[in-house]
Amino acid sequence: MLSLHLLAIFLIVSTTVSQSKALRFPQELYNLSSNQIFIFDSPSTPPSSSASSPSPLLSPESPLASSSPLVPALFIIGDSTVDCGNNNYLGTFARADRPPYGRDFDTHLPTGRFSNGRIPVDYLALYLGLPFVPSYLGQTGEMEDMVHGVNYASAAAGIIFSSGSELGQHISFTHQIQQFGDTYQQFVLGLGEDFAVDLISSSNLYNVNVRRFVVMGLPPIGCAPYYLQRYESNNGECVEVINDMIMEFNFLMRFMTDELLHELPDAGIIFCDVFQGSMDIIQNHKSYGTIDHPNLEPFLLFEETANACCGLGRYNGWIMCMSTQMACRNASDHIWWDQFHPTDAVNAILADNVWSSRHTEMCYPMNLKTMVFSQNPNNLV
Repeated sequence: MLSLHLLAIFLIVSTTVSQSKALRFPQELYNLSSNQIFIFDSPSTPPSSSASSPSPLLSPESPLASSSPLVPALFIIGDSTVDCGNNNYLGTFARADRPPYGRDFDTHLPTGRFSNGRIPVDYLALYLGLPFVPSYLGQTGEMEDMVHGVNYASAAAGIIFSSGSELGQHISFTHQIQQFGDTYQQFVLGLGEDFAVDLISSSNLYNVNVRRFVVMGLPPIGCAPYYLQRYESNNGECVEVINDMIMEFNFLMRFMTDELLHELPDAGIIFCDVFQGSMDIIQNHKSYGTIDHPNLEPFLLFEETANACCGLGRYNGWIMCMSTQMACRNASDHIWWDQFHPTDAVNAILADNVWSSRHTEMCYPMNLKTMVFSQNPNNLV
C-alpha cells in the first residue's frame, strides 16, 4: 500500500474564524476527544478478550480543550498512513473497514484507519483542540461537517497518478488537491465568499490564506514486515537498499522545504522526518519502558520490532491482515500492526514528536507547537 513515491502533507489553516458547531461525522467520535492524550488509550486485545486496557506509559502534555482550538481547521492530504476512511467508499483491496482494524480505537470498531487504533493526525487534531477530522467521502457535505477540516487522504495514493492502481481505486494526490478546491467552492456557496477566503480558499494553497504547512517525510519502509519477508531479511534486519532511497528522498524534501521558506513570504512550513523518528523507536525500543498490565505478564513496550501483529507468513508480512484470528493478543508490544503500518503506540509517539519533539527532534526548522504559537513562523528559519 505504500510506495517510494509517497508523502503525507498536513495543511493547517492559520486564519482566525468564530467558533462553530462541532463536527457531526462520524457521530460516535465527538464525545471522545478528552483533554489528555495517552500512548495507550484502549485495550490492546481483540474485542472478545477479557483483558483490561493497559495503563498509559507516557502522558504527554494536555492539549487544549476543543472549545478553544489553537487553529480553525486541519486539512489532510496523504496516503494510508493518514487515511481515516476514504477508501471505505472505493473499489479497492486497500481497505481497513473490517476487524481487527480499529479494535483499540475509541469506538473499538473499524473506521478505515490502517491501524489497531488512532493514526497520527488523530493525536495532532487533539493537540490542536480540534475534533477528529472526518474523511472527505464520509462527511455529509454540510458546512458544520467541514468547517474544522477535512481528511482527503487515500490508501495507495501517491505523487505519481498511477501509484497503487494495482490495488484498485484510490484518490491520487492531484485529485486530493482538486477535492480541496471543491471544498472551498462549497464554503463559498454555503457561507459566502468572504468567510470562505477567511477560512481557506481555492486549491492554489499559498496564494490564499493557507499559511501553515506540515510536510511529512517517508517512514522506514525497508523495515516493514512485507519487505522483510520479500527480501528474505535475516533476524529482522531492515532492507538497506530501500531505506537508502527513503533517506535520499527525505533529504531532498527537507532541502525543498528550506527553499520554499525563503521563497514564500509569511509562510510557515515545517518538514518532519518520519524515518528519523521511526528508526529511533526501532533501534532504541528498550528505552521506551515496560508496561504493567493487570491481566498479562509485564511486557516490554515494542519488544517485537520486526513481526507484524496481524498477518501471516514470515514476519507476518506475506499475507495482509484479514481477520481477528490473524492478530496478536497485545499490539502494544509491537512496532508494526500489519504489513506496512505501525501500531497506535508508534503513531502516538510520532505525533508527540511532530507536536513538541518530545522523544526525538525530527521536525525542521521547528516543531508544530512552536509554529502554532509563533506569530510569524517564517522568522524562525
